[in-house]
Formats: sequence, structure tokens, C-alpha cells
Amino acid sequence: MELENVTWITEFLLLGLSEEPELQSFIFGIFLSMYLITMFGNLLIILAISSDPHLYTPMYFFLSNLSMVDICFISTTIPKMLVNIQSQSKVITYEGCITQMYFYILFVGLDNLILTMMAYDRFVAICHPLHYTVIMNPQLCELLVLLSWIMSALISLLQSLTALRLSFCIDLEISQFFCELNQVIQLACSNTFLSNMVMYFSALLLGGGPFAGILYSYSKIVSCIRGMSSAQGKYKAFSTCASHLSVVSLFYFTVLGVYLSSAATHSSQSSAIASVLYTVVTPMLNPFIYSLRNKDIKGALKSFFVKETTKGPIVLGLKKCPWLRKSKAQSQLL
Repeated sequence: MELENVTWITEFLLLGLSEEPELQSFIFGIFLSMYLITMFGNLLIILAISSDPHLYTPMYFFLSNLSMVDICFISTTIPKMLVNIQSQSKVITYEGCITQMYFYILFVGLDNLILTMMAYDRFVAICHPLHYTVIMNPQLCELLVLLSWIMSALISLLQSLTALRLSFCIDLEISQFFCELNQVIQLACSNTFLSNMVMYFSALLLGGGPFAGILYSYSKIVSCIRGMSSAQGKYKAFSTCASHLSVVSLFYFTVLGVYLSSAATHSSQSSAIASVLYTVVTPMLNPFIYSLRNKDIKGALKSFFVKETTKGPIVLGLKKCPWLRKSKAQSQLL
């Protein structure tokens, strides 16, 4: 009987942030602007890191991956929302909902894991500086990112498969602007025990585990910084963590605030508005947090755009052949 119920489910309704017709144009403009800013900012981060060999370090490798994940993360939800507003429709197909849910969980998990890797990178850099290049070698960094993708993909697939076995009745309205797993489970008419258990287990594994790892890394970092005798050394060590701490605080506090507010108010609309903080605002602000106080990123972007406006055949040749740059430097020393 459950399988029959699943077969005739063809679509859900995404209620969005507001049902007021006069607000739709305003919401469309705001979210389109935020989406374009997010795409542009994160692409600039990736461009800066990929164009400057001095930024080929573990910290910036993880940062470029974080920017790529943020681009994919926001592209999972916002384009569909904009299309629905433009077409004055709230419909998302059953297949589209499951697909959106899968990629949403995938990229949220990746965000958590990459932030944890960045915290571990800062821990090694501050607490074990002499062994940093040995521990954080390129092979380990690439392996960590690969394992994060595999782990997130498998957990996301598991949660999507448990959602597929659910059957639904009449009420198919999702009080969000995207297909959130918890909202979909609440609409089910069938037994949701297994789906809830998988959802809580996944949240603990992809949310609680990385957060505990970040807290552990920073407890060690604080201990190492307190042991430094030089005030300048303490400031320099802490400044390398400031951007990452800001991003971590923004991500986890907004997620925590969303779920606390939804539990306290029991208002679906307020929960949808609050979820904008970590689904849209956080990916948009990450590039600004990492670039405004980061001289390396600003210098790389400046150098790239200067080269693009002044480069000639010789500059292109030097850019493509690193050994030519080395030979030129050696000749100048001679």
C-alpha cells in the first residue's frame, strides 16, 4: 500500500518565505543579488588561489574547496526559488525534491568537514610549526578532501533513500523555500521512525563530529598560544585563525539559532526566514571574511588583474613556464 502511495506522488508545494504577492518582486531582487554576490565572491577566491603559486598551501587549498562547495550549496536552493517566483508557481516535482534534498545534505556535510580540516590545519601550523610541511603534505590534504566527498555522498544517499520509502497523503506543502529533509519527513503518512533515526544519526556524524573536532583543535591552539612568550608571536598566531573562527562562528551559530528559534516559536514562516542565514547569508559572507583581512588574497587578486591588463607574450610565457622565472631570477643575481 505504501508503494502505491509513493507512485502517485508527483509534486510538492514550496511555500517560500512569504505568500504576499506584493513582496515577491522584492524577495526575487534580494535573493538574486545575494546569489550573484555569492557566486562572484567565491569565484574570485578560487581565481586568486589558482593564479598565485604562493597560495599553493594546505590552508588555501581547503579554502578554495570551501568556496567551491559554497557555490554548489547555494546553487542547490536559490535558482529553483527564483524560478518559482518568476513563474508564480510553488511546485517542485517529487524527483526534483529528492534530488535537491540529496545535494543539500551533501554540501552541508562538506561544509562541516572542510571547516574541520581547516581547524586541524591551523592546529598543526601553530602547535607543530617545524613539522607542518611534513604532516600537512599535499597527498594528505587531497586524501582528506576525497574522503569528505565520499563520506558526505554516502550519508546523503542514505538519507535520500530513507525519504524515498516514505508514503504521503494529501498535505504536500513544505513550509520552506527548498526541500528540507525534516519538513518532508513531517509530511509523511507512513512510519517515520527509521527516517528520523537516520536523520539524527547523520546530523550527529556530519554536524556534531566536525564541531567537536573544531572545538578540540582550538582548545589545543589556545593552549599553545598561551604558552608563547612573545606578545607579537601570540598576536600573529591568533590572527591566522581569526578568519576561520569568524566563518565557523557564523555557520554554527546561525544553524543553532535556526533550530532554537523554530523550537521556541513553532512558526514555520519564521523558521524559513531564519534558515536563510546559513543557506544564503553564510556562503555570501565567507569570501568577504577571508579576503578583507587577508593580504595574500588581496595581493593575488591585484596581481592577477594587473597581469590581465598589462600582460604580453613574454609575461604569458613566464606564467606558463615556472622554470623560466627561476632562470630569470638567477640571471639577475649573476
